[in-house]
Amino acid sequence: MNRDEALTLMYQYVQKDSLRKHMFAVEAAMRFYAAKFGEDVEFWGNTGLLHDFDFEIHPDLERHPSAGAPILREAGVPEEMVLAILSHGVETGVPRDNPLRKTLFACDEVTGLITAVALIRPSRSILDLKVSSVKKKWKNLNFAAGTSREEMEMGAQELGIELWEHVGNVIEAMRGAASELDLVGNPGLE
Repeated sequence: MNRDEALTLMYQYVQKDSLRKHMFAVEAAMRFYAAKFGEDVEFWGNTGLLHDFDFEIHPDLERHPSAGAPILREAGVPEEMVLAILSHGVETGVPRDNPLRKTLFACDEVTGLITAVALIRPSRSILDLKVSSVKKKWKNLNFAAGTSREEMEMGAQELGIELWEHVGNVIEAMRGAASELDLVGNPGLE
């Protein structure tokens, strides 16, 4: 499956701009880590791009991503990718027992927090976002309340990377997709 095919599938099932941007953010983070780990950048990126493709049709954790797996298989998505997508769901029972699965889980929640922090800054930009800004918002559980700090910590731990180093890596990855994420903003505006 190439990126154009993954995009076609994503656009077929995802209408909300915010969810699409989240999927692009996870794609960017997955591509970053694939390059870092010497893995297939396109395969890992497409896994990130498709990981929430069914969230609008299955918007609860009882069905997402499990109910989406048959759709992916019917569309010809490789089984390794389907299993990785299943493994990012805490309730699926699919183990996160390889680097692809661990990385997808580690990148999912943290992109949401990073995006939220970037959007409240005067610059509204990922380009000048620092890890320290994310740290400042970390303890405020009402901020980006839909993101799980516990899952972010667990993801970094499973990945074997210190949490704040991981946050820095994901910020760097998201900078490469700033236009697609609508996070170019006005860098340097304080």
